[in-house]
Amino acid sequence: MQVTNTHLNDGAFPHDPSMTEAFAPLYAADPVVPQTAHLRAVVIGGGTGAPVSIRTLLSMGVETSAVVAMADDGGSTGILREEANVTPPGDIRKCICAMAADPEDPLTKAFKYRFPFADNHTLGNLMLSALEEATGAFPEAVSICEKLLHARGHVYPSTLDRVSLVARTRDGRYIEGQAVACHSRTALAHVQLRSAGNIVAYPPALEAIRNADLIVLGPGSLFTSIIPNLLVPGVIDAIRQSRGATLFVCSLADMQGETWGLTAREHVEALMEHGMRGLLDYVLVHSAVPIKPDSSETGVFRAVTGANIGASRFVVDDEAEQRRVRPVRIDYADLRLIQSKGPVVIARNLVDPEHPTWHDPFALREAFTGVLRLCHSRRR
Repeated sequence: MQVTNTHLNDGAFPHDPSMTEAFAPLYAADPVVPQTAHLRAVVIGGGTGAPVSIRTLLSMGVETSAVVAMADDGGSTGILREEANVTPPGDIRKCICAMAADPEDPLTKAFKYRFPFADNHTLGNLMLSALEEATGAFPEAVSICEKLLHARGHVYPSTLDRVSLVARTRDGRYIEGQAVACHSRTALAHVQLRSAGNIVAYPPALEAIRNADLIVLGPGSLFTSIIPNLLVPGVIDAIRQSRGATLFVCSLADMQGETWGLTAREHVEALMEHGMRGLLDYVLVHSAVPIKPDSSETGVFRAVTGANIGASRFVVDDEAEQRRVRPVRIDYADLRLIQSKGPVVIARNLVDPEHPTWHDPFALREAFTGVLRLCHSRRR
C-alpha cells in the first residue's frame, strides 16, 4: 500500500512561479515543428526570461543551449556567493529546469522548491553549490544536474570568474550590485562588469554561440540578465563570427526599475550601445494591434506583422500591479528608427490571455518558427 505524506501539500516548499508552466500545451499539441528541426539555437540571458525561449525552442525540436550571466548576487544566490564563495547558481538552475525532459518529474519539481525556514534557498541552488564543492568545478556540477534532470540541452555560464555589476542610471547615479541595480528607482543607462582580475569567457559558451543557427537574446531583464553576458570579453566576437541570425525578444512589460519607462526602441539602443550595433537581425516586440503609420506619414511599412493570437490586450486590473507593471511601448515612428539601424521588427500580439505579463506560448513559437525558416533558407 502506498502512503502519501499529505502534510506536504500545505505549501511548506513553495517554488518560484514559472512562465514556462504555460508552455506545457506546446508539447501535447505538436512536439516538433518539422521545418525547424535539426537547427541549433543558443539563448543568451538569465533569470526568468531565458527559460521562456528555451522551452519554446525545445518544443520545436531545435537543438538548444543557453549562455547565462554570472553577475547575480541577490536572494539565495547572493547568500551562497557571500557565505560559501561559490559560482552563482540561481540562473543556471532555472535554465537547467527549463531544459528538463519532464517538467512534472518529481526531481525536477523538487529542484525548484524553496525552503523559507532556511534562508529561502532552493534545492537546486544547494545541489549546484554542493556539487561544485564536491567536484571542484562548477561546469562539472552543472553537467551532473543536467543528467539528473535529463536535460535536453546544455547550460553554460558566460564566465567562471567572480564578477559583479556596476550600473549608471539615466540620472547619473552609480549603483553596485545586480540585485540593487535591477530595482533602481530610475532606468539604467549603462552597465559594466567588475572583477578582481581579468574576465575570461567560458570556452564552451563561445563555441555554442559560434555554432548556432539562431542566437536569441532574452526575453528578460535587459541590463542585469542579458547585457552582462555581452560584457564578457569574447562573447560579442563569437556572435560576430557566427553565421546564425540574431533575435532580440523584447520584454512585454516593465516589472523592475532598471528599464522603467523605456520604449522598445530604447531597449534596442541599449543593446547596440553595449556591443550589438550591426549584429541584430530581428527584434520581436509585442503589439496588440498592427502597427500602422499615421495618416500624415508615407513610406513602406516593413515590419513583419501577423494575426493576433488570442483577444487579450495588455491589461493589468490590479491597482498595485499597475504601479509596478506597465507594457513596453512601440509605435510606428520608433519602429522605423529601429529598422533604420538594421534589424527587421517582428510585431505580434504576444501576451498570454491568462497572464498579462507572460508570453503566449503559441504566438511566441509562431514568431520563432518564422525566423528559423529564414535562417534555414539563408544556410541552404
